[in-house]
Amino acid sequence: MSTPRRTPQIYSIAAHRGFADALVAGLVPRYAEAELGLARLTLLVPSMRAARTISEAFVRHAGEAGSGAQTGLLMPRMITIGDLDLDEALGSLLDPLGSEQILPAIEPSQRWFELAGLIAKELAEEGADPLPGAQLLRLARGFARTIDRLLVEEKTPRDLTGDAVLDQLGAISGHYQRSIRLFARVQARWLDRLAEVHKVDAATRRNLLFDRAAERWRKAPPEVPIIAAGVTSAAPALARLLRVISELPQGAVILPDVDLSMSPDAWDELGQAGTVAEPGDMTFGTREALTHPQYHLKLLLQRMGVARGELRPWHRKGLSAAPPARSRAISALFLPPEASKCWVDLPTDQRSLNGVQLLTSATIEEEAQALSLLVRRALDEPGKRIAVVTADRSLARRIVQQLARWNIAADDSAGRPLSLTPAGRLFGLVAELASSGPEPINLIAALAHPVVRSQTPEMRRSWLSHLRRFERALRGPAPAPGMAALREVALKAGVGDWWEEVETLLAPILLDNAEQAFADMLDHVSTVGQALASDTIWAREDGRALAAMVEDLRLHARETETLLAPSELSRVLRETMDEIAVRPPYGGHPRVAIYGLLEARMARADLVLCAGLNEGSWPQAPAPDPVLAPAILRALGVPAGEFRIGLAAHDLAGAMGAPQVVLSRALRDTEGPALPSRFWLRVEALLGEELADRHREKEIAALAARIDRTPHAPPPDYPRPTPRPSAEQRQVPIKVTALDRLLGDPYQFYAQEILGLNRLDPLAADPFSDPALRGVLMHEILDAWHRVTANEPDIKLVPFAETILRDRQVHPLFRGLWQPRLMAGLARFEQWVKEDAAQGRKVLATEISGAMRFAGIKVYGRADRIDRLADGTLAVVDYKTGKPPCAAQVKAGYALQLGLLGLIAGQSGFEQEGRSIGGEATQFEYWSLAKQEGEFGYRDEPLKTGRKKTGLLPEKFLPHHAAKLTLAIERYIAGTAPFMAKENPNYPGYSDYDQLMRLEEWAIRLAATSDQEPGP
Repeated sequence: MSTPRRTPQIYSIAAHRGFADALVAGLVPRYAEAELGLARLTLLVPSMRAARTISEAFVRHAGEAGSGAQTGLLMPRMITIGDLDLDEALGSLLDPLGSEQILPAIEPSQRWFELAGLIAKELAEEGADPLPGAQLLRLARGFARTIDRLLVEEKTPRDLTGDAVLDQLGAISGHYQRSIRLFARVQARWLDRLAEVHKVDAATRRNLLFDRAAERWRKAPPEVPIIAAGVTSAAPALARLLRVISELPQGAVILPDVDLSMSPDAWDELGQAGTVAEPGDMTFGTREALTHPQYHLKLLLQRMGVARGELRPWHRKGLSAAPPARSRAISALFLPPEASKCWVDLPTDQRSLNGVQLLTSATIEEEAQALSLLVRRALDEPGKRIAVVTADRSLARRIVQQLARWNIAADDSAGRPLSLTPAGRLFGLVAELASSGPEPINLIAALAHPVVRSQTPEMRRSWLSHLRRFERALRGPAPAPGMAALREVALKAGVGDWWEEVETLLAPILLDNAEQAFADMLDHVSTVGQALASDTIWAREDGRALAAMVEDLRLHARETETLLAPSELSRVLRETMDEIAVRPPYGGHPRVAIYGLLEARMARADLVLCAGLNEGSWPQAPAPDPVLAPAILRALGVPAGEFRIGLAAHDLAGAMGAPQVVLSRALRDTEGPALPSRFWLRVEALLGEELADRHREKEIAALAARIDRTPHAPPPDYPRPTPRPSAEQRQVPIKVTALDRLLGDPYQFYAQEILGLNRLDPLAADPFSDPALRGVLMHEILDAWHRVTANEPDIKLVPFAETILRDRQVHPLFRGLWQPRLMAGLARFEQWVKEDAAQGRKVLATEISGAMRFAGIKVYGRADRIDRLADGTLAVVDYKTGKPPCAAQVKAGYALQLGLLGLIAGQSGFEQEGRSIGGEATQFEYWSLAKQEGEFGYRDEPLKTGRKKTGLLPEKFLPHHAAKLTLAIERYIAGTAPFMAKENPNYPGYSDYDQLMRLEEWAIRLAATSDQEPGP
């Protein structure tokens, strides 16, 4: 038996050497054997991603050296330590099957559900209000993470009641005080539960396995070489294992980029790193440089019991090595505050980051565009490898999409949340229908999902044909809740048979809101999802991840008898899917890789693009522990959230070791102006203004900003649209609400009436946000009330309107903000109707349609109300929710509806329920719900009456409208005048067709004609 070597064999690979390639370059000549190759060597690596990176490095080395071309390549055995952040398990060497000495780990989902139950029991015993199911499960997930965090640091429940923690309780907020007490009680219950089922937490099992392996190898060192490569986790149990490996006769520990050139004073400035200078001090106090990229390495070395001076530099370098000056510059870049004062005296050659460029873009879209251009340009060099590293997954997705325009398939190895994949989106939409009912937006989104009925093109085509007809009929104000109203819409659209099939498919998820078994609801959602998409929903990598999640949740939710209200189902599933990353399979471009920060560790390329260097992205904002306050964590001796900033800094330092590096950021992200990363600011500060300007990438940034723009500016005399349809196309009827549009902006009339282009209402439109829909609702209320009061005159308008609003289930915001003014205005309307009736005025019809022939052209429209006055003439009433047109606007030709309705009435053109209504119209009124003189609701006449100084006299009102109608017909309908866009710029029309007429390209010239005569 060999005797263990006591001198630790620990090496550091500098950033500029490229960890994976340099590692392989040193391992091959030392451990390769003639027949076995490297098969006797065992490598302990941090993650599966790291194992794949090192495997690729072995392949590159073999190709470069020419070895293995004929005999093949036997690579070492690689065992993963298991990255907790990547949700990876331990490798088989450390966690053998059938081990009886260490208890098995409890399943994460089972622990999640059981912790939720324990929290609920604890709150009930305290007499606290019960938490909703989704909030309870969210709290349980936070408790589970805190438990793991403490277990990794080997903290016990007894530590939570130690003097150091108790001394801090009075200084933290009441929320954290309640939280820590609840956590302590729940943790005690949880430990009892684990003992009952004879299991342990996964983090506990990892610690035990590490210690068992360390003890076994200490007593009986393996006969084969064991190397720990790239493992930087500072967990105490893992640090002990690494110490044992470093002392094995054939063992070694190889760390990435421990700064061996940093001065002892700068190294000491990082802090005690896991130790205390004096009894009573906090392990991770406020003076600790947790955000420094070397801090976690110093912490690891401290826990291994190794001094930095015992490390030896790794003298081999990889295929993508950078000049050694790069590591010296990176070391200077990340010096702690006091040590960084030396920047003032650094000569230019030691401050320059040769091979590093700074790229600043205006927006995140331009940043993605610029980076894709850099990738595209670099691929022109044969054999050149490019890596994009970013913590911002939305930016990564944008880069993937931009690269696709160059036919470059690049997969984001960090993956996408399951909730954003096709299978996850469909499953989430079905869950939303189960939670919120068949709301139009979610319903259409689910039924139109690309995988629904996609088994054959014919099936998909037929399904979409029916769905589009149904969607078209559904647009507008939201129907009443429930399937009955939707069934009426389907019948109206002529797709009743298709809707019966949809109702059958959705029946399992139409649940009441009483608490139900979570597992049963998962069954229902899965059943509906598969009924809609067949087995397609479970296909591909996202479908397999979804199936695994559903089976796992269903199994453990049923075991723990977890209950949940259907209204919370979608939220719980969305949060769960957000935690699951779906990584793409192989198949992307062989020389292009897109990494997250975790995935980029140990990876190397000839060109590395570090993207998204803004605060909140790189580094990401440290998430506070939801259970333990920062002061409590320090008292326990657990690194706070700032520790991850140091890891992000180390990731950047490693990436900057590539031969060519581009650091990129955008001035604005999707939420607004962005702050530059603290790392970006350090780079600029180290370089200084003059050097920083030399390092800026300007060519690509300028090209990216222009690539999607026209190469030449549009001509300054871009023509104003003046369509000239044929005489046959012009023969269209004129709606009473369209005459002023025809005269004021003929192009709008042309687009709507001749081209037949109408604005599409949104799904589930909210009347509060759309004045037109508010008007429709008011018209419906008044029309229904007049019809009912014809037989039951005692019915009050306000209670009647409240009943309609309640039955229509209008938006709560609408009811809260607009309903009070609506009711106040309607009350005045009712009073005026009664007062008018007392003077002999009678309501003849409401919402009545009419038409007439004028100069051979049909003119038609709908009157809100027509009354018979005491003298036998007619009054035409128009309802408004806002301010009605004034008399001057009517005279100018901007509001011609009432006069045209009066002309139709003069020809007895109105007809309702088989009876004709007509006569001379002498009175024209607007009844508005707007506020005037402190009250809602008023009446107005668009005539020059009373004290009005502008407008038309009553006797000239109808002749004026007849003249305007004659002019419009002669010029446009029967004439040859072009339908010019914005012919009268003063016309206050709608903007539905501004984009179609390309208004912004020529509207600037309208200023030159602002002195033209107002009016059509």
